[in-house]
Amino acid sequence: MAALNAHDSRTEDRDPMVTTTQRHRPPGPRPGKERDPMVTARERRTARLRLALAVTGAIAMLFPVYWMVVTALSTPADLRGSELHLWPTSLNWANFTGPWAKFPYPTWILNSLTIAVGAVVLTVVINLMAGYAFAKLRFPGRDVLFLLVISTLMVPVQVVMVPQFQLVVDFGLIGSDWGVILPRLAEAFGLFMARQFMMAIPDELIEAAQVDGAGQMRIFRQIVLPLCRPLIAVLVIFTFMWRWNEFAWPLIVLKDPESYTLQVGLLFLKNQYGQDYGALMAMSLVSMIPMLVVFALFQRHFVEGMARSGIR
Repeated sequence: MAALNAHDSRTEDRDPMVTTTQRHRPPGPRPGKERDPMVTARERRTARLRLALAVTGAIAMLFPVYWMVVTALSTPADLRGSELHLWPTSLNWANFTGPWAKFPYPTWILNSLTIAVGAVVLTVVINLMAGYAFAKLRFPGRDVLFLLVISTLMVPVQVVMVPQFQLVVDFGLIGSDWGVILPRLAEAFGLFMARQFMMAIPDELIEAAQVDGAGQMRIFRQIVLPLCRPLIAVLVIFTFMWRWNEFAWPLIVLKDPESYTLQVGLLFLKNQYGQDYGALMAMSLVSMIPMLVVFALFQRHFVEGMARSGIR
């Protein structure tokens, strides 16, 4: 009996942690025990509900595009018929080739690309530089001036069209691409996004560069811009989308039909073809291709840029 007690004592001395854990293990489920089936079932139902909502939302957003494709490939008889066809009975490619041959669509597309690309380059540069100034530079009246710029977002575009048109006339830009590009180079929305994004950049980076003797332009070009790739992607996508889809201002400024943009050119289809929506939908699909290409090129940084622009 004494030997057994001595053996137990030596065992406890050799491995005190194991015995202590065994003696003082709290009651309840052991590690590795299966989760509560009620909780697991609830999580599965929630996941299925989210998936169903996501699929429903995707279908609701994609259905107009799908209907555009169906209309663009349908014959006039199918469009005028009383029966609903989820897909054309026969593919009518004449809706694409007919307007392309009768109207200068290549010229209109080139005009739209010229205006959109020029506006994107200049607008993004101005928004980035102004956003850096409002975020990192200190000057009198900075916050008041920023509030005044942001307040222009509440002013309808139609209100400023008359003074903008008068300025274009005074500068002799009527009928030129510059008359479409210049009046709207500085966008308050893009400036706001640039400022919010750059406020999240640590001031220590800029102060370290200033200690090394770098000027503001060098700091902006070599330190700030490399960190703003997500922001640049967002600004490029939004600015290209706005300029590419713009209709009213090019219609006001441009006089010669050869200088029209693609969106203005679509108006010719409506007047020429009347109720033939097949050609109109076909050319509308063609007008969507550049926007999809731009989004595909910059979508990698798009979500990150949108998220980080609202950090502060």
